[in-house]
Amino acid sequence: MAVKITDICIACGSCIDECPVSAIVDDDSNPTGEGTYYVYPDKCVECVGHNEQPACASACPTDGCIVWSEPGKSFRDNITSDLRDGTHPVMP
Repeated sequence: MAVKITDICIACGSCIDECPVSAIVDDDSNPTGEGTYYVYPDKCVECVGHNEQPACASACPTDGCIVWSEPGKSFRDNITSDLRDGTHPVMP
């Protein structure tokens, strides 16, 4: 139901600018208190209805930084639950 930004993020801000639903915040606004960018899973729609693939991953210059996450309800039918373990990059 969402994507996740991993700790290899370089904090460039590209993903924030590209998110059509404003689901991404920088490390200063991360509600978990971690020093990483954060995707609100309840807001993220995986860009369904907006883009062919998640825009944050397309804009990200760091390979493997944005991964599939949130097993359960999925917006993208082709992304199965086994890919949603927080380790599979959106853009392989």
